[in-house]
Amino acid sequence: MKIQRVPSKWAKTKVILQNQSLSLYVPDTRKYDLNVLKEMLVLYTMIYIKPDRGSFGFGVMRAEQRTVTLSSSQQKTEINATPNNDEIEQQEAQILYILRYGKTAEVFFTPEELHKALQKRIQNRTYLIQKGIDLLRHQDRPFDLRVLAQKTPSGAWETTGMLGRVAAPQKIVTNYHSGGSILSVNTLLKNHMKPSESLSTVNHLKSLGVQIAGQLESTYPGIKEIGLDIAMDQHMDMWLLEVNTLPSIAIFKLFPDKSIYRKIHRYAVAYGRVKARKSPYSTRSKPSTKA
Repeated sequence: MKIQRVPSKWAKTKVILQNQSLSLYVPDTRKYDLNVLKEMLVLYTMIYIKPDRGSFGFGVMRAEQRTVTLSSSQQKTEINATPNNDEIEQQEAQILYILRYGKTAEVFFTPEELHKALQKRIQNRTYLIQKGIDLLRHQDRPFDLRVLAQKTPSGAWETTGMLGRVAAPQKIVTNYHSGGSILSVNTLLKNHMKPSESLSTVNHLKSLGVQIAGQLESTYPGIKEIGLDIAMDQHMDMWLLEVNTLPSIAIFKLFPDKSIYRKIHRYAVAYGRVKARKSPYSTRSKPSTKA
């Protein structure tokens, strides 16, 4: 049976939201339009705008609503008027809208201006707006977690791997393909919690992988593997950013413990994603005769 892939983030989100307990992990996510943009900026001040279809963090943007305070003298300077020192200094708030993508930042003065700039980049494609999460950081760079769940040879779901992804300097996405760094989950968590709490978090992530896989399978019975992108905020709460039904498995080769990749590869062979001979760590692989 062919492995089922579900490219639409919105379709997968709707299935997960059908499960009341799992819906608690999903940040407020809606289809993009101007009214939603305005409402979510007021509610959350930081939001992500992402394509409904796509991977590797391509096309993801971040928008922030900030209030800055200018004094009366600053305002007069900006309009080339000479401030009067005898005047009582007054403060006036100015709302700014900051759009970030890649390493670029643009500033706008109204949501309509921001929307116009976004439309140039979105064009006619379907985009989503998602509540921004204040991610935990490693060496002052935000990180999130990738959790891999696979069908076992016996047909059950199992969480077989997890890793942390640290954003490249000045980048708003953590993806490895966008310059992010890969580190172990324990390495990233050890500066934020005790060892016992870290162990509990890892077990929670394993359980979450299996639960979300089962929920998606109820609507998409042909899926065999999923990659969860999990954010942790400053309160250590977990948030499901999105689910990938064609997750990278080769990235787990980067870890010193090759047994993790061997299991991942063995399961992938069992459900037909890869062939056994492609694994450089398989004990059954024959050495290459090529020079």
